[in-house]
Amino acid sequence: MKIVVADDHQIIRRGLQLIVSRQPGWSVAAEAGDAGELFEVLRREPYDVLVLDLHLREASALELLPELRRDHPALPVLILSSEPEQHYAIAALRAGARGFIQKDATADEILDAIERVASGRTRFSERIGEQMANELASGHAGPPHERLSPRELDVFLRLARGETVGDIAAALGVSIKTVSTYRTRILEKTGFRSNADIVAYAVRARMA
Repeated sequence: MKIVVADDHQIIRRGLQLIVSRQPGWSVAAEAGDAGELFEVLRREPYDVLVLDLHLREASALELLPELRRDHPALPVLILSSEPEQHYAIAALRAGARGFIQKDATADEILDAIERVASGRTRFSERIGEQMANELASGHAGPPHERLSPRELDVFLRLARGETVGDIAAALGVSIKTVSTYRTRILEKTGFRSNADIVAYAVRARMA
């Protein structure tokens, strides 16, 4: 199995190399530290699985997934994250990921996750699976934050952590006006009226 690892921390890439090397016939065949490197690597040859960091340098995996699905529809994507699964997993699934696993998972859990997505199955926790099933059965659209686009969700979580519009603009490499536009869309989609509403919701939902 030829695996691509895209993560902007070299220590994570090396750790995954060591974990993957435990499986006979498996290898980390290519690496990328940012989105540009990733798409360059994927143009060279086909791979069996992409292990993709949720927050690559200057890009969110949730933003990259639509392009990955368009250009490489057969490539299974496993999201690797230090963020709690309940914040991003459903958004990742809807964007086209096959699985989601946290960076503090054991080596065996990571290997199992890679094998599952490579074989065409999904890898999400039982909790996330139950949540999706309940939403489908009830016909409900899910909680307010799940109405947001990937970038809006990123801004939403940053606002929930108390970051200012200026802080967010600097972190994402966009203008303050752009972040303000995202904030306006977030309020419209969720029905919240202020940053205080966002923070209060995030605390109740254990997202902040």
